[in-house]
Amino acid sequence: MAQSETVRALVLRKAGEGIASAVERVPESALPEGDVTVRISHSTLNYKDGMILKGLGTIVRSYPHVPGVDFAGVVEHTTSPLYQPGDDVILTGWRVGEERWGGYATKARVRAEWLVPMPPGLDARRAMALGTAGFTAMLAVTTLEAEGLSPGDGEVLVTGAAGGVGSVAVALLARLGYVVAASTGRVEAHAYLRALGATRLMDRATLAAAPQRPLQRERWAGAVENVGGTTLAAVAAQMRYGSAIAVCGNTGGNETPLSVIPLLLRGVRLVGIASVMVPLPQRQAAWHRLARLLPRDVLDTLTSSIAPLDHLPALADAILNGKVRGRTVIDLGLCKEITRG
Repeated sequence: MAQSETVRALVLRKAGEGIASAVERVPESALPEGDVTVRISHSTLNYKDGMILKGLGTIVRSYPHVPGVDFAGVVEHTTSPLYQPGDDVILTGWRVGEERWGGYATKARVRAEWLVPMPPGLDARRAMALGTAGFTAMLAVTTLEAEGLSPGDGEVLVTGAAGGVGSVAVALLARLGYVVAASTGRVEAHAYLRALGATRLMDRATLAAAPQRPLQRERWAGAVENVGGTTLAAVAAQMRYGSAIAVCGNTGGNETPLSVIPLLLRGVRLVGIASVMVPLPQRQAAWHRLARLLPRDVLDTLTSSIAPLDHLPALADAILNGKVRGRTVIDLGLCKEITRG
């Protein structure tokens, strides 16, 4: 009987009304179609991954499924002229880990145009200390700059600051010379956020309630808003004239009691940050800027833990409940990469 290569992967299967997960060996032939096969060395845990691991929403439509919306690794085989075997690459977005099998495996097969070459100054582990969260934070900061924000304009607020997007946003803004106010409900994260560059720490409770008036004292020159819900409404009421809010998340809910008054009387702009389908040139520019701005010690500070695949289901509840600080990197090197059966 011919031997066939198998890939070690975290596989989700329907189990009644819930989801069961197990680390399995699956045939390499079962990987989705694509023109590049990547041997994965590292992945990461995002909020969306937590939802997928728990079977929440309708993000995944078909099972069995291999989750993981991010990965980094080395091109093993390609029929595309864009890459050669041995190239180091990153993938975030493009519905990988959602509509098609993703990065919680020792190999993935994808389309070449979804990949980004590893920028100088990054390696796979540190790229996954950024992942979708870091990429989203970079898009948010770039967007605020395009809306006119400059260092010296005043304090920039980051909500959900101890989470993945928030942590990277704090670090990026501080490196660029902004004065950063970090909002978090985790007192134990204050030293961590100060190490990333936050100059003011705020209890998230001060922004948790819907504002009593649509306009309050002008405080923030810009904001990276990761919470949504009533927090977005509270932040909008305190924005300075002509400022912008980069809206990146909805951990506090999809619905917001937002008044249009700050938009009409102060010219406050809400800009949604969507990272999944960003075109390649913009994607490459963001990754290169991340690599330039954040030195290795900052990236290592962002990484709170390194976990093998079988630890991920237990971490899903933690990230959904705001208990994961910074970024969690999954080291596929802790798994046996290729077996034969």
